[in-house]
Amino acid sequence: MPLLNLGIVAHVDAGKTSLTERLLYEAGVLDAPGSVDAGTARTDSMDLERRRGITIRAAVTSFAVDDLAVTILDTPGHPDFITEVERSLAVLDAAVLVLSGVEGVQPQSVVIWRALQRVGVPTVLFVNKVDRAGSDAGRVVDQVRVRLTDHVVPLADVDGEGTRAARVHGIPLTDERVVQVVADVDDRVLGRWARGEPARSDEVLRALRSGVRTGSLTPLVCGSAITGTGLAELRRVLTGLLPCAAQRRGSAAATIFAVDRDEKGRRRAWIRLWSGRIRVRDRIAVAGRRPERVTEVAVSTPRGLQTSEAVAAGEVAVVRGLSGARVGDTVGEPPRRRLHRFAPATMHALVEPVDPARRSALFTALTELADEDPLIDLRIDEVDGEAAVSLHGEVQREVIAALLEERYALHARFLPTSSLCIERVSGVGEAVERIRADGNPYLATIGLRVEPAPVGSGVEFSPGIERGNLPPAFVSATEEGVRSALRQGLRGWPVADCVVTMTESGYYPRQSHAHQKFSKAMSSVGADFRSLAPVVVMAALARGGTRVCQPVDRFEVELPEDALGAVTSLLGRLGGAVMESAAAPGVLRLVGHLPSEQVRDLARLLPDLTGGEGMLITRFDHYAPTTADGLSPVRRRTGPDPRDRVAWFRDVPR
Repeated sequence: MPLLNLGIVAHVDAGKTSLTERLLYEAGVLDAPGSVDAGTARTDSMDLERRRGITIRAAVTSFAVDDLAVTILDTPGHPDFITEVERSLAVLDAAVLVLSGVEGVQPQSVVIWRALQRVGVPTVLFVNKVDRAGSDAGRVVDQVRVRLTDHVVPLADVDGEGTRAARVHGIPLTDERVVQVVADVDDRVLGRWARGEPARSDEVLRALRSGVRTGSLTPLVCGSAITGTGLAELRRVLTGLLPCAAQRRGSAAATIFAVDRDEKGRRRAWIRLWSGRIRVRDRIAVAGRRPERVTEVAVSTPRGLQTSEAVAAGEVAVVRGLSGARVGDTVGEPPRRRLHRFAPATMHALVEPVDPARRSALFTALTELADEDPLIDLRIDEVDGEAAVSLHGEVQREVIAALLEERYALHARFLPTSSLCIERVSGVGEAVERIRADGNPYLATIGLRVEPAPVGSGVEFSPGIERGNLPPAFVSATEEGVRSALRQGLRGWPVADCVVTMTESGYYPRQSHAHQKFSKAMSSVGADFRSLAPVVVMAALARGGTRVCQPVDRFEVELPEDALGAVTSLLGRLGGAVMESAAAPGVLRLVGHLPSEQVRDLARLLPDLTGGEGMLITRFDHYAPTTADGLSPVRRRTGPDPRDRVAWFRDVPR
């Protein structure tokens, strides 16, 4: 049976979870469609999701339509969880982007659409809520053409829109509205249309299928997830236009798109298998690391997760036994178009337990949550008893607090959030520490040079001229020490985009007293280089200097013409800069940059300044230097400080 891994994506409250429930109900999987508001939706499995009425974690479920097996990933709609959406996009064959017939194309709709296009996922648009007062599918189609794509192909009409009696019927493929759009991307259809000849439905269908697969055409249907009208047209699109999963042979290739724990607290990894098979007891290497044995496989089916001896190409499954698996890891070589990068979090906050006696329990709980979502980027300081998490928004902070309470019975408080900055190297700096010189307690000599690298290149470590002069294990230990130290630069922020090169090295070879075993007291070990490297790299960094850089978002604002003055004035007060502008009848579009920490204020004030007609879309864009160095923000350090050479040698003994 052909397989289709389908994502249901949308702006929050557009009705994607309700649509998933309706599809499951009409396929016979559910006796009745669940309700998000009532907390009975099958895909909202967490108690927290049921209480809040929002999707927090992507959920997997399956159903069959005709001879097609569909696995659905129901994803979050709130912008704080866009990374959860992007993880799911990496494993999809196609997606349904749900739009509200009442609210239209909303900011998160645009963000998700662009992510779908970036990853290359064929997409169908579903205009929901046509039975609600105020629904206007025609207006939504016009918005789609302006905000998403010109090449939208309407395949359904609605009668009685805005009432509970609304009914949807399909538009024939030979209809002028369909043919005209398809002709833009297909020469055969264009030639027949230009000659005034009647369109042939088989040619239009073939062109439409091809256009959907390449992303040049986007079909659109409408309906109501509550009443079920329009679902027949959507199912026809799923079975007739969207590409199925390829059944590839060969070695196993998979993407890990989620890590979580089941109701018994057992860790599991969710995978999409692109080719080959993975069987129970197979030993597989995740991300090139040491192979681990698969202890259990469970495949998504209409009856839920079912234990199986193997997972086949095209299937979504849970795999146990991969203790080192992390979100975004791969097995083998998945399709390159599926590779993606998550936008970094731009805020962080300290977390502390309401009950100080439960601090260790809080650290353990946060470590588990960070294992499931590595973008939390947990930092724990056991000495000062502090924990800090990275955040994408205030709702995510509330959800973490609720998860701590729900899953671990922990009450936690968050200190005020602030921007998460980085440090960039200003110039070239060098430093060296030699064996047994000037109080160096380690049996190691390390010389390092630090210099700036192009933006986005990350941290590069090079053995330099010491390649071959130093045992590889000691080179690796030095690199570990360098990378660990650069997580906290001169002002406490992570150091980005630099090259660290070894310029000098020395060690005591493996030796012992006569007729005795190996003696660490007179022989260098990896720990010597691992412990000394932070002192050397921070001294080199101090000589080269760093600049603190704050996160900056790219914003797009659509607003009425009469609100231009008020909005540009606000942007100026918030430190924003307008880079370009464009005008359409009655509407202006501004594009520019704004410090990430000011985005919340812009989002809060924009509705009042635009009479509720403004639309704001933001995404992280780059880091930019803050004000003069003397006023640059400083992040409190955790653990021993390698900038203080004497204290480090005392606190990190050999």
